[in-house]
Amino acid sequence: MKNPYDILVRPLITERALAEQLLNKYTFEVAISANKKEIKTAVEKAFGVKVLDVNTTTKKGVTVVRFGRRPGKKADVKKAIITLAPGQALEYT
Repeated sequence: MKNPYDILVRPLITERALAEQLLNKYTFEVAISANKKEIKTAVEKAFGVKVLDVNTTTKKGVTVVRFGRRPGKKADVKKAIITLAPGQALEYT
């Protein structure tokens, strides 16, 4: 079993993510190789909560043009939106 913190990279703190917290939905950046079952068990072990649903999306890295140098590429990012059971909340700072 992987360490939960190898799967959960960091919480995403954006305006949209903060608005969804009122609906018991929390957004995390996760490892690219993680699947929904691994993400669910990682959140349950790390925070001691009951997860109802996991939605994932992957954003492919874009090519960045740098003047005077070779072009670069941004990293691929996978994020997961976790829905918790009613009455539960996460606290991370």
